[in-house]
Amino acid sequence: MSESIKTTAAEIRKLKVQGARNVAIAAIKAIETLSKETRTKTKNEFLAELSGARKILFASRETEPLMRNAVRYIISQVEKSRERKVKPLTSIVSVASQQFLADLEDSKEKIAEIGARRLRNNSVVLTHCHSSTVTHLLKKARDEGKTFEVICTETRPLFQGRITAKEMLKLGVKTTFIVDSAARFFINQVDTVIVGADAITSEGNVINKIGTSIIALTAHEARTPFYVVSELLKFDPATVYGDYERIEERSLDEVWKDAPKKLVVRNPAFEVTRRDFIHGIVCEDGIISPHAIVEVMHRKYPWVFE
Repeated sequence: MSESIKTTAAEIRKLKVQGARNVAIAAIKAIETLSKETRTKTKNEFLAELSGARKILFASRETEPLMRNAVRYIISQVEKSRERKVKPLTSIVSVASQQFLADLEDSKEKIAEIGARRLRNNSVVLTHCHSSTVTHLLKKARDEGKTFEVICTETRPLFQGRITAKEMLKLGVKTTFIVDSAARFFINQVDTVIVGADAITSEGNVINKIGTSIIALTAHEARTPFYVVSELLKFDPATVYGDYERIEERSLDEVWKDAPKKLVVRNPAFEVTRRDFIHGIVCEDGIISPHAIVEVMHRKYPWVFE
């Protein structure tokens, strides 16, 4: 198996690559490198190699449907091709990879434009964890001359909220940093909650960083709009057929490195936020109701269900 696949999978597993978009991009580039370095002689051999790469990448992180959809799309283009020789097939991988990356970048821009319109001047935004899509939306709003403040949760145990806070300060945005458990204390000062997503289920529920659902519930209680900012391709088609989105549990060392012996330490990295608490999903197709996700996916990305 290509070293690029093994190395990328290890970096994803060890959180050296973070964020659903960055994980997907890393996997796409690894697949493209594999295709350029392949020594296979037939289409069947090449597909078998791609299938092996898919298994390794999929196993690197449980909650990454964007990455899985990217890999599925590239391999599906090879499977559908009538080409039998490997060299033209490697070109198909390259074209499909670049197309997916271009579409991903285009969706990011559309999401930023749509979401920025929803932000009002002099508003206060609360966000949780770090999402490049969310920060790009806030940058877009800032570039358009809108004035707003941001409250960032620290996002334990790995403190991804610090990344968001630093990015906001670089943009010149007034930023307040709070511990996760202080979200309810500050919620009445907030006009809008904006979070990213790692996965969207067929029911319109969203999987995101642990702590998200508590903020959603708090926002619901305070009647504060709670928006999820996400590419549609974070939709997990397996949930249509009864599977649950798996929730990754990470090492206890992230929580308490020298914990007392016999102490049970649990460290789920993600959790489910029910659609009932989501005001809308800000995606490349507009701001949609989470209830409409399957209909929108069938219309925009029908190949996901193949």
